[in-house]
Amino acid sequence: MSMDDRSAAAPAADSHDLIRVQGARENNLKDVTVELPKRRLTVFTGVSGSGKSSLVFSTIAAESQRLINETYSAFIQGFMPTLARPEVDVLDGLTTAIIVDQERMAANPRSTVGTATDANAMLRILFSRLGQPHIGSPQAFSFNVASISGAGAVTIERGGTTTKERRSFSITGGMCPRCEGTGRVTDIDLTALYDDSKSLNEGAITVPGYSMDGWYGRIYRGSGFFDPDKPIRRYTKKELHDLLHKEPTKIKVDGINLTYAGLIPQIQKSFLSKDVEAMQPHIRAFVERAVTFTVCPDCGGTRLSEAARSSKIKGVNIADACAMQINDLAEWVRGLREPSVAPLLASLQHTLDSFVEIGLGYLSLDRPSGTLSGGEAQRTKMIRHLGSSLTDVTYVFDEPTIGLHPHDIQQMNRLLLRLRDKGNTVLVVEHKPETIAIADHVVDLGPGAGTAGGTVCFEGTVEGLRASGTLTGRHLDDRAALKKSVRTPTGQLPIRKASTHNLRDVDVDIPLGVLVVVTGVAGSGKSSLVHGSIPPGAGVVSIDQGGIRGSRRSNPATYTGLLDPIRKAFAKTNGVKPALFSANSEGACPNCNGAGVIYTDLAMMAGVATVCEECEGRRFQASVLEYHLGGRNIAEVLAMPVSEAAEFFGAGEARTPAAHRILTRLADVGLGYLSLGQPLTTLSGGERQRLKLATHMAEQTGVYVLDEPTTGLHLADVEHLLGLLDRLVDSGKSVIVIEHHQAVMAHADWIIDLGPGAGHDGGRIVFEGTPADLVAARSTLTGEHLAAYVGA
Repeated sequence: MSMDDRSAAAPAADSHDLIRVQGARENNLKDVTVELPKRRLTVFTGVSGSGKSSLVFSTIAAESQRLINETYSAFIQGFMPTLARPEVDVLDGLTTAIIVDQERMAANPRSTVGTATDANAMLRILFSRLGQPHIGSPQAFSFNVASISGAGAVTIERGGTTTKERRSFSITGGMCPRCEGTGRVTDIDLTALYDDSKSLNEGAITVPGYSMDGWYGRIYRGSGFFDPDKPIRRYTKKELHDLLHKEPTKIKVDGINLTYAGLIPQIQKSFLSKDVEAMQPHIRAFVERAVTFTVCPDCGGTRLSEAARSSKIKGVNIADACAMQINDLAEWVRGLREPSVAPLLASLQHTLDSFVEIGLGYLSLDRPSGTLSGGEAQRTKMIRHLGSSLTDVTYVFDEPTIGLHPHDIQQMNRLLLRLRDKGNTVLVVEHKPETIAIADHVVDLGPGAGTAGGTVCFEGTVEGLRASGTLTGRHLDDRAALKKSVRTPTGQLPIRKASTHNLRDVDVDIPLGVLVVVTGVAGSGKSSLVHGSIPPGAGVVSIDQGGIRGSRRSNPATYTGLLDPIRKAFAKTNGVKPALFSANSEGACPNCNGAGVIYTDLAMMAGVATVCEECEGRRFQASVLEYHLGGRNIAEVLAMPVSEAAEFFGAGEARTPAAHRILTRLADVGLGYLSLGQPLTTLSGGERQRLKLATHMAEQTGVYVLDEPTTGLHLADVEHLLGLLDRLVDSGKSVIVIEHHQAVMAHADWIIDLGPGAGHDGGRIVFEGTPADLVAARSTLTGEHLAAYVGA
């Protein structure tokens, strides 16, 4: 039988074994065409900013999700996120995409690991069925449901007659009434809210955003509850109560109906209902100054009412169960034998075992989800897919090895291969050579970043990549050597009796004036030691991977404060005011309000963004673009990449030292390819962290704490980062890095290794010393992996 006959005999359905992408132009992609094999593990590599996420997330995964959403009725689509069709000519052979990205979990104070993964929902049903004494439905065990009851008359119209009936209802919730289910009570320091020697009109209120010229000033001055010209210390008891505690009350000011509320209820509503970590820096500083959070004395921080805590199974209540480490909880659930709830126990058992398998057995279900690192959040999201019976699905991962010790990466690799072996297509964006090594197919994007990227440099096997001569291929086998000599510390930062989370009364002296790397498996207590135990007032600037709060109007120029000196330089040269050179102020194009595009909302259909015809996407009024500086107008300057802008503002007519300093710092952290006006919403996690680092480098501080700065960095850029860390230390700063990358460990002057395991198996210091000593001793997991890495 000839080859042609055989292929003719194959069913047509078997020919769809490729995902074909033709002419992808999303973000910086330049007409990219690739063919990805289905039911294989494909890894996308390339420098940060080369277009990996644009191809995988913004093109393939986005189109797959959009097509699935279109299968629902218009009514349901109205409740779903709307997705625009990506810029691509042909997308063929797509399957359902499940996206597991790096987005941090919502930092809602009511969200915990248990509520985010359905484990709490199952536990609540379990306790409502088996708990003794029986106290009610699953709601009675939920710290987000308050107990309420009421009674009254209801009017019912039936058959043309109206009758009144008395009805009563009651809901038993599990929320602790004192702290309202947050586990913490707040105490507010009044001296931080106002200066009692001044009157309101003299600016007595010192809460950010509550100036007397603004909206709140209008309400407080016009309320009539007190004299705005009288100093607060001369207020009567009633006036002071009205200022601080008055319940929301309707008032009329200048003929407008407004609601007046006392300062404290207002602050609780606007600031304290949000997560402190998610606030803008100046508001966070105010909250930390004015508010003390203490564990709720009624519920002991468990968030649950006394009734919910009284119901037990085998002597354990639901608060105890949620506080257990997940691997201990899994054992406890395994010991419950109750045929009446067998399916529930099996499902709960499976969820808890998935936590353990994915390396998160050290968490507890009551851990607030906002405190999880990016890698932990991503692995928590993976849990619901591990036991899924779905096959022929496309799983899309964004750097799944983030926050993983080399020891844990092997486990993550096994999970990715298991998903593939069930018949799924697995697409992974990754920089770590350990994960690139297991790929069936590699797509390398580049050659550079930003406008210098967006093309496919190589497609094929890992061996082919090694031999290909591309940037990734050349650096795939890079191994950093141990330093010949290490620096001598200039001082030390003592930490005594650290007991945050799982730390066991740790005493350690962190050397200053050198590069210190804190290592250990995920969950060993690194962040607890560095972020949670360094005494306040030590002059420490902490730069983590948390998202940058910013709208699509924010860009690197606005975030770093670079736009101020640029606007002033334009204004001074042209003799006009600086506000003209802001697309968010007077210079904005009137047609699109300075957004550059016009958004048309089409209800449940994907919204359409069309480039503004008047300013052609430049965001400014035509008259503003006639003002030049060094031969360029403001729109041309914002379109420049950082590296070009640094030259432009460094010399000649456009010389602006303040702008040049910020641009040099951006180039130093490896962001030379970003354009000044690129919206912050399009930056990757690693780019955001480096943008924060560049912003903080200006501060006059002595100690920097970096949380995994190699996140999202290509192998070739890690050397660049090590050079930057060296420059920081050589300029007299102390740098403390939490890191899993062996190149950074090898480059350290001093290593502090935590472990030996995660959760209650960790929390101790298992090694302190130089990298060379760690490699020689090989006494810890980190030591073994570092020794293998440097080839010792």
